[in-house]
Amino acid sequence: MSTAAARGGTRTGRAPCTAATRAASGPGRPRDPQHDERIVDAVIGLIDAGERISVNAVVAASGVSRAALYRRWPSLAALIAAALDRGRAPIRPDTSGTIRETFLALLFGDPEATRGRGYSDRRFRMRLMLVLENPELQRAYWDSHVQRRRAPMVEALRLGMERGELRADLDPEACIDLINGVFYYQVVVRGADLREADTLARCRAAFDTAWRGMAAEG
Repeated sequence: MSTAAARGGTRTGRAPCTAATRAASGPGRPRDPQHDERIVDAVIGLIDAGERISVNAVVAASGVSRAALYRRWPSLAALIAAALDRGRAPIRPDTSGTIRETFLALLFGDPEATRGRGYSDRRFRMRLMLVLENPELQRAYWDSHVQRRRAPMVEALRLGMERGELRADLDPEACIDLINGVFYYQVVVRGADLREADTLARCRAAFDTAWRGMAAEG
């Protein structure tokens, strides 16, 4: 997607929901689950094609009415956030071993499975580009998806603190920022490929350094 196309396509302010729109939705009208898929598919298609994302474009591409779209998402930013998360796998940490082993498995065991096999590197980079240039979309994506995916990792760190594996004075949220930041730096700043051995080696070395500071003494 060109930068110009992205800028044109990420004006994601809240779409006006008029009285006429609300009346068109009809009280108690049942939602068609197929509409959800068609709408999200339309947004993904626009993103992949480098087209401007607007309510009119989504309606035209999906064949779904504006009223149906408004019933499902409160703003265009929320809809794009949902589309960008399509294909992500839920994070389910296995804490049967040490918490360090838990994170090594999540981050380095099978990164593609952790991210989601249907979530391509291209989609990941598209997400970064779109959210970095649009603060509203960035907030929407954080609120609806990122915080949900981080929660199991934060809980795993808290469990490590309870077990005495990690320092009792840690801020788990800050620790997740630190660990995840290692990977984002490789992509955003270095332009590296997270599938390459050298990139993973740098990430692993940074993770080990961070973990030494997080681990309980003794």
